[in-house]
Amino acid sequence: MDSTNRPASQDAPTGRAAARVFLKLPIVHTSVPVRIVVEGSRQRLRPVAAAVLVLVSAGAAAQSLPGAELTPSRALKPPSRDTKVPVILQADEIRGRPELDAEAIGNVELRRGSTIIRADRLTYEAASDLAKAHGNVRITEQGNLFSGPEAQLQLERFEGYFLQPDYFFELTQAGGHAQRIDFIDENRMQAQGATYTSCPRDGSGDPAWLLSADRIKLDLETNTGVAEGARLRFYGVPILGAPAMSFPLSDARKSGLLPPLMTLDSKSGLVLGVPYYWNIAPNRDATFTPTIMTRRGLGLDTEFRYLEPSYGGRIDLNLLPNDRVAGRSRHALLFQHEGTGWVNYRANVLRVSDDAYWRDFPRAVPSITPRLLPLDLQADRALPSWGGGEWSAYSRVQRWQPLNDANLAPSDPNFVTPPYDRAPQLGLRGGGRVARWGRTSLDYSLETEVNRFVLSDGSGTSVSRPTDGMRIHAVGSVALPIDVRGAWLKPKLAFNAASYHYDFDDLPGGNGRSGSASRVIPTFSVDAGMAFERNTTWFGRPLRQTLEPRVLYVRTPFRDQSQLPNFDAAGKDFNDISIFSENSFSGIDRVSDANLLTAGVMSRWLDADTGAEAMRLGVAQRVLFSPQKLTPEGTPLTQHLSDLLLLASSKIWPRWTLDASVQYNPETHNTERSLIGVRYSPGPFRTVNVNYRMTRGSTEQVEVGWQWPIYRRTREQARPNACGGDWYGVGRVNYSLRDKRLTDSIAGIEYDAGCWIGRVVVERLSTGHQDATSRLVVQLEFVGLSRLNLGANPLRLLRDNIPGYRLLREDRNERPSPVPYE
Repeated sequence: MDSTNRPASQDAPTGRAAARVFLKLPIVHTSVPVRIVVEGSRQRLRPVAAAVLVLVSAGAAAQSLPGAELTPSRALKPPSRDTKVPVILQADEIRGRPELDAEAIGNVELRRGSTIIRADRLTYEAASDLAKAHGNVRITEQGNLFSGPEAQLQLERFEGYFLQPDYFFELTQAGGHAQRIDFIDENRMQAQGATYTSCPRDGSGDPAWLLSADRIKLDLETNTGVAEGARLRFYGVPILGAPAMSFPLSDARKSGLLPPLMTLDSKSGLVLGVPYYWNIAPNRDATFTPTIMTRRGLGLDTEFRYLEPSYGGRIDLNLLPNDRVAGRSRHALLFQHEGTGWVNYRANVLRVSDDAYWRDFPRAVPSITPRLLPLDLQADRALPSWGGGEWSAYSRVQRWQPLNDANLAPSDPNFVTPPYDRAPQLGLRGGGRVARWGRTSLDYSLETEVNRFVLSDGSGTSVSRPTDGMRIHAVGSVALPIDVRGAWLKPKLAFNAASYHYDFDDLPGGNGRSGSASRVIPTFSVDAGMAFERNTTWFGRPLRQTLEPRVLYVRTPFRDQSQLPNFDAAGKDFNDISIFSENSFSGIDRVSDANLLTAGVMSRWLDADTGAEAMRLGVAQRVLFSPQKLTPEGTPLTQHLSDLLLLASSKIWPRWTLDASVQYNPETHNTERSLIGVRYSPGPFRTVNVNYRMTRGSTEQVEVGWQWPIYRRTREQARPNACGGDWYGVGRVNYSLRDKRLTDSIAGIEYDAGCWIGRVVVERLSTGHQDATSRLVVQLEFVGLSRLNLGANPLRLLRDNIPGYRLLREDRNERPSPVPYE
């Protein structure tokens, strides 16, 4: 026994003496001596932490503690198990035998790194590094809590057992009770006769959902739990049983069942699907969804995703081996791939088995044109720099699958006429700067292509549309931009040259003919603009306002193109980008004649601190100096002043967003087109969108979308042990003012009970003027057991159709954290 030479008066207040005892014990796996420090009054121990045991397993000599009382801390970080760390023990009373063991009684707390053991009584055997705890035992490891009457644990290996414990995992805020838990190591454990739930218990009965199992294996390293002999009950009703069921121990991806999906479809009947998610690797996963359709039969939907350093993509395959309604096998395939390397390449393939697939399964065709499905393969490669510019070569194959009913003729307005297939497309493009003089430079660009165009099978033919053809074209420009502070001037000379060979081989009656033609069309333009800035303040908010006037003059001579084929040209939409373009057509085959000036001005208000745009106002209009003979509408344009384009957007008020675009005809004093949208978002899970769209003589509709609380508990009602939950309404409704009917619409209710979420969504999709598909989607999500991470229905349905929609589990700061089981 060692003693110190320090005077007792330095360790205790005047009139009282302090005793300090040091016992040397060896630590297993190390020869460094350790010391047991017992500190307290000679008469009695302090009531809180009167004794402290420090087992030092570091390389330095053991040091005495400055005081006997430890300060609790939640800032401890889990150390590596390979690093020797101290074992600290405090209690009301500690008894120890030198080089053998120690016994702590009353308010015991043992710490080793991130492991904390609390109990009424605890013994520690130094030779085996074994701690035995009895009475109100609580073990905390990396935020996870285990509590029960008795536990035994080897500290360094974290190996042992716990009898009759309650357990709680911090990441999932879920836990349960077990007859026994065996700790294999710090990351793996096995529970016998266990339950698992994320619902808090209030003592009145079973939680809302409860998973019971004969055995539960938990792996914290892979964040996976596996329940053997599993039975899932929802409000006491068994809803699922399985020999083995896996569930997550964190929000990280893991293999297992996702929430079941139930749909009531007007064409397929009751549809029930249970998705299974397979986390193959960090960069690959797959989802399999077996489905049962009461009218059509059994089906299987699969999704496979992959991501490598140089490529990535996805494959979706929906199979219906025997559709009892259609009397045949049906399928849909989506393949998307993109990669880089010696060449950059992309693939987008969408194919279905039959023409009626889009109508029977509208949500299984992820395309903005559900009746026109693409097959698009592209590749490009950067070439060595030449002529002061950057060059690249590219190729493409593009085919289309039009979906037309067998009884539709090409002249029917409902007939879908597809674009030409490109089989193939080969091109070379480049551009750069060949000279520079001060603020002036000589810039150029060039693109040349060879295209073979073919009409898709079954697309129909007419005398004005060749069945196939070859085109070689080149478009290029030379510009002399001049940039000075706050202003620019860009004169440009461009050309569009094309040579054609085309065939009319499949005309009715067998009258075929071929032809060839070529043309070159020049264009001269001058683009000029200025930019002014000033500081201002709106509603006490410092802003920077810009004023940006711009003019564009275009001169293109008229060339008769009526006898030339049109493989890819179409009229451009009238918006703030196209109004400042040199050609009224997209594509190559049509070039509009022009002798016009476009003038416009834009003013922006930018946040002075962040640069974010708070508001924008703009106006633009064209002035024709001579009539335009070649137009997308097919009739000459003689109107001296074009329609006036008015633009506005605002985010001045944080809760409000406004976007508006109006096309106004000054001659008829009518609005030809308009789009006005307003969004109000005062907080999380609160958003309302209203959009008005109108195209004169074509469409006029109103869209309303929302996500809004219907009923939310007060803070007192939202306590973890309180009953009830929060209700939210979600939806989007499209109403056609022209047809006086609802078109595509969605409406639903979400219920968040804290430990489970329920969703009921009704959807109506128009597949024709007199035809629509309706379905009812029901989903249950058990928080902590089956967390939906892939956005499958109905979450994908809500997010794709409701602007501003947010998952109930995102940024839920007001939600109280559940408490561990008592």
